[in-house]
Amino acid sequence: MRILQLFNRIPYPTHDGGAIATYNMMRGFVEAGEEVEVLSLNTKKHFYEVEKLPEIFRQLKSFEAVSIDTEVTPWGAFKNIFTQESYNIQRFYAKEFEEKLVAMLTSQEFDVIHLEGLHISIYLDTIRKHSKAKIVLRAHNLEYLIWERLAAAEGNPLKKYYVNLLAKRMQNYEVALLNKVDAIVPITTIDEGLFRDLGCTKPMLTSPTGLEVAQYKIDLTKTDWGSVFHLGAMNWLPNIQAVEWFMENCWEGIHQANPTANCHIAGRNVKENLHLKPSPNIIVEGEVQDAMAFMNSHGIMIVPLQSGSGMRIKIIEGMAMGKAIVSTTIGAEGIECTHGKNILIADSPKGFAAAVNLLLANKTKAEELGNNARLLAEEKYDNTASVQRVLGFYQKLITNNRQPTTIN
Repeated sequence: MRILQLFNRIPYPTHDGGAIATYNMMRGFVEAGEEVEVLSLNTKKHFYEVEKLPEIFRQLKSFEAVSIDTEVTPWGAFKNIFTQESYNIQRFYAKEFEEKLVAMLTSQEFDVIHLEGLHISIYLDTIRKHSKAKIVLRAHNLEYLIWERLAAAEGNPLKKYYVNLLAKRMQNYEVALLNKVDAIVPITTIDEGLFRDLGCTKPMLTSPTGLEVAQYKIDLTKTDWGSVFHLGAMNWLPNIQAVEWFMENCWEGIHQANPTANCHIAGRNVKENLHLKPSPNIIVEGEVQDAMAFMNSHGIMIVPLQSGSGMRIKIIEGMAMGKAIVSTTIGAEGIECTHGKNILIADSPKGFAAAVNLLLANKTKAEELGNNARLLAEEKYDNTASVQRVLGFYQKLITNNRQPTTIN
């Protein structure tokens, strides 16, 4: 199968959920023996030197990247108010990328063009003009839903208005796109249902992000069961909102019940974007070089998300590492987990703090939760199996496309 994957960023290093989802799908296609080419934006926000990419990128038939600055600017945001366009989508257009895309599409034929995420769909009309390939959107989430939830939690009236504006324009764009592609591969069944509710009539296959679970090595000899941690990039607004909510509403009660417990906050741009009031026993780590070692060293993982959509891949990674995890309902959305068996779910500040305190006070319960979480990761989130299902779905799309039409 000849597959062209289009990325809105280079998915390396794999320090966040979006990069993990994109990288693992690409790697799965290559390891399955498919003929894969990749054209990627190389954003200022996630810039990476192409020459330093790992070996799997050199196993692609071709890989090209185009530099672009997608940063939000005050002037750009202001000008966009007076248009009907989604600023969050328009920022991903680059003429050089479009020219390279046209050159690829006119010089060869592809069976499937795989759009990795909503933002790269800005090139859909160009693809349609120059290719007869099946176009599939890999939907990591419903983008408009993220912005709706952010707006709902925003206290500043002016910011609330603007975020609601972004959400509405994103929704209009997302709904219009659904039936323009040939198929959609959502990450969760929840998202698939929402796409149907929004009017999508195209074929869909729900395919959760997979991991190579065997590569996640658990070492309990290095675990401090008296420590709590959050691991997530702080250039994503829902993560900032989540940690601020936890610190403002939960940590004081946890600290009072467990005065020796520490809370470690780690991830990209933590020190630049996260501004917390001084609190006892809070350790801001910043970006860690070895996420597995970091998770091995701490006992309880927290995911206090108040907004967001799709699947939190960091939870799947935490499960693969055998972590005892406390999450909100939104944080665990789309994951086939069970409260009390392989995760604890709590949405109120009092309930969230109580769940963390329970695990700090009961190592046996924390270990049991972590063991069950690892089993769930092994059973439900294997990357090879996920990719094979996607390839089977693509093959059916191609076969149906090649079948002659019968006229009665």
